[in-house]
Amino acid sequence: MPGKAAPIKMSSAKKAVKKAPEPAPKPEPVLEAPPVDAPPVEVAPAEAAPAPEGEVVPAAPAEDTPSAEGGTPADATAREGAEFPTLTEAAAPAADDDAAAPAADAPADAAAAEAAVVEEPPKAPTPPPPAVPTSAPLDVSVDDVDDSSLTIKWNPPETIGDSGLDGYAIEYCKDGTTDWVVAEEELTPTNRYCIKNLTAGDLLHVRVVAVNRGGRSEPGTLAEPVLIREIGERPRIRIPRILKACYVKTVGEQINLVIPFLGKPKPVVSWLKDGQLVDTRVNIRNSDKDSIIFIRHAQREDSGVYEITVKVDSFEDKATVTLQIVDRPGSPASLKLVDTWGFNAALEWTPPKDNGNTEITGYTVQKADRKTGEWFSVLEHYHRLTATISDLIMGNSYSFRVFAENQVGRSEQSNVTKGVATIQKTGIVYKPPEYPERDFSEAPKFTTPLNDRAATVGYTTKLLCSVRGSPKPKIEWLKNQVIIGNDPKYRQISTQGICSLEIRKPCCFDGGVYTCRAKNQQGEAVVSCKLEVKQVILPGADKEKGK
Repeated sequence: MPGKAAPIKMSSAKKAVKKAPEPAPKPEPVLEAPPVDAPPVEVAPAEAAPAPEGEVVPAAPAEDTPSAEGGTPADATAREGAEFPTLTEAAAPAADDDAAAPAADAPADAAAAEAAVVEEPPKAPTPPPPAVPTSAPLDVSVDDVDDSSLTIKWNPPETIGDSGLDGYAIEYCKDGTTDWVVAEEELTPTNRYCIKNLTAGDLLHVRVVAVNRGGRSEPGTLAEPVLIREIGERPRIRIPRILKACYVKTVGEQINLVIPFLGKPKPVVSWLKDGQLVDTRVNIRNSDKDSIIFIRHAQREDSGVYEITVKVDSFEDKATVTLQIVDRPGSPASLKLVDTWGFNAALEWTPPKDNGNTEITGYTVQKADRKTGEWFSVLEHYHRLTATISDLIMGNSYSFRVFAENQVGRSEQSNVTKGVATIQKTGIVYKPPEYPERDFSEAPKFTTPLNDRAATVGYTTKLLCSVRGSPKPKIEWLKNQVIIGNDPKYRQISTQGICSLEIRKPCCFDGGVYTCRAKNQQGEAVVSCKLEVKQVILPGADKEKGK
């Protein structure tokens, strides 16, 4: 006879379920997993003492007695196994036909040992995280409006999550009420929607809600209610071409920018600088057609991005103007005399701390001899931060300075080297060549002689000649072989070898032979000419004398 199956010790959780009355039937059965921390089921051997009453479950009941639930014990066991799959799996080896055959021949101890094998209960799977709604839609704005419809647009939410996005719900209500009306029952997948069949003159609030498996997001609403009416002309800004790029001006200059625009009725114009209100130093004048920015004396702090907004009801247009106020740069920093060798000196420096609000375009390097102190430019529009100054004079000492340059000009201040570059003398002794002295002595010689002249009574005349000689010869003038001397009637001039004799208002007696004589230590030379002084006779003078 096969041995009886060992009684199975039931856990406290199962006892509670066994004793409790069966709940009312539900639409769908719910499987409950045993507690993870419940003690494993133990199978006692055949010789073990009987368990207390109520805890021993016979492996094979002999008779089918109806249970309290209205069924046989086998039905109760089946229901109990459906509710506790772990205990059913533990009892399965005892009821298996393949395992019962060897158990008939084996001793009772072996059958009890095989029934004692219990599988480890599996761990419950980790449930997925609950779905969460998205964040609110961004930048809800009006795209178009007329007397019967309103078109809005928006940007997707910043945070969507793993559950994705099913669509958007658009809702609106009249100003002063809280009755939100859904524009369309179905969700819209796009970021633009047109609300139709509206009443002209209504003032509407509009909001957009993002929907996913987690539910509805926070609504994204229009900043202001929208008046349902036909717009005469939408606002539009016309930026001049010169202002589409960065507008550059120098410190102290006057700025007058005119920004034209369109829009009916009269648009509302507002300005921001770098996202903040414009400074009171900046004068802004608005008209129906344009807006003017006026700055009398521009300063560095006036630089920035100016944003103009032109608004007509719920429609608006924006544009930006970038203004850059530039100035001369500061002086370069950390100028050093790195090395001096031969006839060369090496310099290095760093860019100026103040670049004048614009790019540094170059540097000017100058040198000064310590003897004279005068500065001379050796490099202009130089782009590097290191330089080698060559062709310095041996035995002199030099100082160096560097200016920074930008599109405005050269810096007002410079950086001067603290050290002095001294070009050492070499041991070479210079001996000038010896030349024999030359004797340049020469006897006087007239290169241009005197020419015979004819003069008129009462008209001053001049006699000219040229002479050379070394040393410089002494010049004397003679008339008819008589030295003229210091006679005031004559004026004698000798300059750079040109000799002249001026005869002031000669008369008939001043005619004759004039001689120029030049003499020095080497000799003398003489040149002569004949001067004839004529009387002017007017026509008719003889007739008057005859009378």
